Amino acid sequence: MTDQASAALEARHLKKIYRMGDVSVTALDDVDIDLFQGELVVLLGPSGSGKSTLLNILGGLDQPTSGEVRFRDHDLTRANDRFLTNYRRDHVGFVFQFYNLIPSLTARENVALVTEIARNPMRPEEALALVGLAERQNHFPAQLSGGEQQRVAIARAIAKRPDLLLCDEPTGALDSKTGVLVLDAILRINRELGTTTALITHNAGIADVADRVVLFADGRIVETRVNKVRRSTAELTW
Repeated sequence: MTDQASAALEARHLKKIYRMGDVSVTALDDVDIDLFQGELVVLLGPSGSGKSTLLNILGGLDQPTSGEVRFRDHDLTRANDRFLTNYRRDHVGFVFQFYNLIPSLTARENVALVTEIARNPMRPEEALALVGLAERQNHFPAQLSGGEQQRVAIARAIAKRPDLLLCDEPTGALDSKTGVLVLDAILRINRELGTTTALITHNAGIADVADRVVLFADGRIVETRVNKVRRSTAELTW
């Protein structure tokens, strides 16, 4: 994971400062990070350490105060709104802590919202099968458990076959047993589709399933470690 040619996304000297009147808060302070093709990276650290800010910038949802993010030789920090919209639509799948499903639509219909606008999508049924919900596709969100709703959100994110899957605390609102099912779905996507995946968590127990773990504190990367062997979710201690 040191070959520059294999980098799916490269970020250099990222700084993000939020200003509210005379008060300024530094969320990111000179952060360098690469995401490599097909790897799973866990971003670990306490709340407020800069993880979500970083993910939002990498996903084209926010812009840094300074620094550079490159995707396939395109500088996202200098891109216009149209380019960023296409980048998010065609190349990035997002999974958040809260599911953001439309209550009046079935699981299949929620996923179809994405497949109808994607360039080369998989069928909604195929995406739901990948996350273990083939038999629940005609159920409405209110008929699904929290873990099932999160897996619908994952299916929606990966149905467009994104290059990058960015997950912000995807198990944060779930109990450990349900969280394992959701994490298993993310690991399966990474393994079977080769989707470059970055996953934010404050749960250190999750880190062992990753190829690489990046630890954050006070807006900086304070440590990076590589797992020589990725553990299965059955081996995790939550």
